[in-house]
Amino acid sequence: MPFAKTLSRALYLLPTLACLAALPTFAREDGGAYLAGRAALLDNDFAQAAPYYDRLLLTLPDDQKVQEGALFAHVALGEVEKARDISKAIASGAEAPTQVAVLVLLADAAMSDDFAAGTALLEGGADAGQLVGGLYQAWALVGQGQMSEAMQAFDAIAKIDGLEGFAGYHRALALALVGDYEGAEEIFSGAHANIYNGTRRGVLAHVEILSQLERNEDAIALLDASFGAPLDDILTDIRDRLDAGETLPFTAIGSAREGVAELFYSVAQALNADSIPGFALLHARLALWLRPDHTDAALLTAAILEQVQQYDLAISAYAMIGTDSPAFHAAEMGRAEAMVEAGRSDAAIEVLEQLTRTHADLPGVWVALGDNLRREDRFAEAAKAYDKAIELSGEPKRSEWGLWYARAIAQERSGQWEQAEVGFRKALELNPGQPAVLNYLGYSYVEKRQNLDEALDMIQRAVAGRPDDGYITDSLGWAYYRLGRYTEAAEQMERAVELMPQDALLNDHLGDVYWAVGRKREAEFQWRRALNFGPAPDLDLDRVRRKLEVGLDVVLKEEGAAPLHSDK
Repeated sequence: MPFAKTLSRALYLLPTLACLAALPTFAREDGGAYLAGRAALLDNDFAQAAPYYDRLLLTLPDDQKVQEGALFAHVALGEVEKARDISKAIASGAEAPTQVAVLVLLADAAMSDDFAAGTALLEGGADAGQLVGGLYQAWALVGQGQMSEAMQAFDAIAKIDGLEGFAGYHRALALALVGDYEGAEEIFSGAHANIYNGTRRGVLAHVEILSQLERNEDAIALLDASFGAPLDDILTDIRDRLDAGETLPFTAIGSAREGVAELFYSVAQALNADSIPGFALLHARLALWLRPDHTDAALLTAAILEQVQQYDLAISAYAMIGTDSPAFHAAEMGRAEAMVEAGRSDAAIEVLEQLTRTHADLPGVWVALGDNLRREDRFAEAAKAYDKAIELSGEPKRSEWGLWYARAIAQERSGQWEQAEVGFRKALELNPGQPAVLNYLGYSYVEKRQNLDEALDMIQRAVAGRPDDGYITDSLGWAYYRLGRYTEAAEQMERAVELMPQDALLNDHLGDVYWAVGRKREAEFQWRRALNFGPAPDLDLDRVRRKLEVGLDVVLKEEGAAPLHSDK
């Protein structure tokens, strides 16, 4: 939500990682384990950190820094039951429980529907911060059937500067939970409507409330205004059901426990937006523990884990979303992307191929498969996947120029130039002047020595659109080189290498241009740089070595290519 900037004041001081940075006094045999666990935790390697802290708990069960490290690692891993036991040990100690321990104990009380225990913890002085503590007490009152008192508690939080959005959103959900859809709708359409309707989850809760009030037309208008066109598959299904006159059930929350889960999710979302991924992850994990079907919490958990480069854990988080979820295909595409980041590209392609069998009617699935195949240089297969995506997409839309462009690249790379040329031109028809397409098609013409005047015009327009793109500037220099305009080529190539000084291909091109204008020593210098920076796509290192041995003129003669000619 867009009120993340208030969190540092309203949540708590977030001391956990700072505490972990202070090295306590340990016996020699424990010091190494502590340092290793602390290093792993600070590196977000939770799976590595947890065993070290668990080992330390055996010998130092009452050391709060050890307890806190173990607690943080286990919650981050989603092992909340283990974290609960550690939190109880912390709470039974002489010192006040740490804030993360308090959060876990509050979640545990909500899981057991023992809201009296959670309230007693807070009233006993445990600190969860104004926001979490205040809204938890409000949801606890809802769980105990005390709606009037709950509304007063929500209103008290709303009076705190900057927290009106949080409090109003949760108050509206609580009203809808007990069937007061009119009251909930009044909040969603009130003074802070832009906040409540500022997230996908908030919009969908509002849509369900409007449908419960038999206002499907208003719900459709809200969907269209919030998400524009085209809607994704999930939103399209909701819109179709509304259009058919169906009354949507209220599913945003179904109990006070789920209200607490929504509280943790709201905070996780805000913390992540405020670039505090570690603590965002803790809240997202607690939300997911309380409500395993909370798809958005699972997706957020996975996204945070990807953000901190814990790809295997992200893969597991995506896998928590079941096949019966409307978001299953989105989760599987996210899981595949995490597999790629983890260096498991073949497994990612297998996931996407399976998805094309279960969700064959979704263009986005075929696009994801095509993108992954193309990334692995499996261009002919990628082109076929894009074929299917284009077929399913129907009448081409401006927003789909990238799909036509991607397929054209796959076709060009797999030797299907005639089809690729048509695709590039279609992409330009959908998005005239698009620099990437102009550059790719223009450069292809230059390499094939076709339509050179048109190619030069295309690349000049591409450079005008992206003057600081080294690859596009290189294309312009290479076009001049192919046309024999070597002086102009040198100027553009020098600019390209200035923009991307360590790119092997660009340095090789600059060497060729320098040779063409008679600057042979500088040409050899650039070719050596190309060798040092290589290998690179589309760069033949053996050819570069041969140029250093005998010069570019001999290499061109050996290849049967036209000799260089003066641009004067």
